[in-house]
Amino acid sequence: MDLFSTVKTNISTIDAAKRYGIEVKRNGKALCPFHNDRNPSLFVADDHYHCFACGEHGDSIDLVAKLYDLPLHAAARKLASDFGLTPDKPPNKVIQEKQNRKSEAQRLRENEKLCFSALMEYMKLLQEWKLLYAPRTPEETWHPHFIEACDRLDYVEYLVDLLIMGDSYERTEVIDTMMTDGRLKKLQTYLKKVNKEGIAFERREDFTR
Repeated sequence: MDLFSTVKTNISTIDAAKRYGIEVKRNGKALCPFHNDRNPSLFVADDHYHCFACGEHGDSIDLVAKLYDLPLHAAARKLASDFGLTPDKPPNKVIQEKQNRKSEAQRLRENEKLCFSALMEYMKLLQEWKLLYAPRTPEETWHPHFIEACDRLDYVEYLVDLLIMGDSYERTEVIDTMMTDGRLKKLQTYLKKVNKEGIAFERREDFTR
């Protein structure tokens, strides 16, 4: 296994947070170290963290990279050193089976990060459109962006909430939904097109249902 896989397999985000001075309560909440947090706004799970105030999000390696201003590979090396991991030592059969199971979890986690990133970007875009393109008078024709925001924003916010606070089953359901029929790829392509062209589009397919 490579260094990143070894670290992610053996070190949970909660363990990393506690090791580097973040006091995580039983409900997973903690004061966020990335901004002046007076009320706990950081949620820490075994495989990820998310701050509801500043938006920081990632896994154990991302956390250490951000805390110590390190490149990701240096952060992974620090975790391996501090937790006594030896990625070059061949694991025994029991450990290998455990690692194989966790490799699937890592693949799921990578897909989750991609889904979260795209859905967050889409959610912010819809929120902006709902304000920017809201009709000013009852007679004004509704802009296509405003229609899209009204139609999809609540559901996209719901999916984002599940990826942040949902249990493993709920998060997997969201990922499976986004991976079905290439919905994630289509959404990513659409967001790139919107960012590049910045123009109104005709009614288009729903990426999230």
